[in-house]
Amino acid sequence: MQRKRYIAVAGLAGVALTMSACGSSTSGTTGTSGGASSTSSSAAKAGKVGVILPDTKSSARWETADRPNLQKAFDAAGVKVVIDNANGDKSQMQTIADQMITQGVTVLAIVNLDSASGAAIESKAKSQGVATIDYDRLTLGGSADYYVSFDNNKVGALQGEGLATCLGDKKANIAYLNGSPTDNNATLFAAGAHKVLDANKSYTKVAEQAVPDWDNQQAATIFEQMYTQAGGKIDGVLAANDGLGNAAISILKKNKVTIPVTGQDATVQGLQNILDGTQCMTVYKSAKAEADALAKLAISLTKGEKSADATGTTRDDTGKRDVPSVLLDPVSINKDTVKTVVSDGGVTKEELCTGAYAAKCTAAGIS
Repeated sequence: MQRKRYIAVAGLAGVALTMSACGSSTSGTTGTSGGASSTSSSAAKAGKVGVILPDTKSSARWETADRPNLQKAFDAAGVKVVIDNANGDKSQMQTIADQMITQGVTVLAIVNLDSASGAAIESKAKSQGVATIDYDRLTLGGSADYYVSFDNNKVGALQGEGLATCLGDKKANIAYLNGSPTDNNATLFAAGAHKVLDANKSYTKVAEQAVPDWDNQQAATIFEQMYTQAGGKIDGVLAANDGLGNAAISILKKNKVTIPVTGQDATVQGLQNILDGTQCMTVYKSAKAEADALAKLAISLTKGEKSADATGTTRDDTGKRDVPSVLLDPVSINKDTVKTVVSDGGVTKEELCTGAYAAKCTAAGIS
């Protein structure tokens, strides 16, 4: 798989991120780039972009990070954007997509709730001459013209490496709390983590289960069952994101146990757990970098242009095609590097360093 990657946190690599949205434009035509249908009208349409976020339960990031960063990126470029959230309802996402198409969007970006419903939305959009982009999650069997995300195999590998660092080479029993089985990203996270952890013969997998819809309450129930069935003999938890990680931590606290737990998204809660010492690490995926990448790509499509940044591809085996992709690099975060998320704007000091966390932030070098 050929990929073009960007560094999500410039300070960690000494390289400035150059994913800002391109020049202002409010008009253009629906492009044929990457296989999108052109409109039947020869007249140019005003460029307008629709973005549908998936929910508010799977991760806090969608509303607290993605929405404001997307709005800011499109506003900076002078391009109209409509952003909505399906709140975990596939029928609602289809309704929102229909409304956006009726309102005249020429580009539609979605974070699918599952591949089947996402593919249906993309097929209908294509029939209306609307270009489509898979944002963050690839729609298997879909028809998106482009895919914008992070290297999700690498996300899982970073989680595996982080857990291994916290566990060391001692013999350890590991429980895997994977993301939703309908989310292709969750499959990639698990594959990346297993590639790292399965190679260490000191580690034994004692439990593994996917959490439907990334539901944190279900995750707590699932992990409690894992913990009980293992007789409490779990030494580390590979949790696919901060919400699932916190669910596991809640059960561990109930049993007065502290063991390494991973996460993802560098949420306030996840970072506070790291400062507490109840979470081993998280993976930071800059919402600004991903939003800027989507905005730049969508704006190109409103002009009927191909994206110069999508030089890589991602394989969709279900659809038997290679999807032109922009893939960014995720960054591993532990207690020593929590401050980089703050300095990069991933979270603010004010929301992270509240109450008892003020002193912990100071100790972690967050000023």
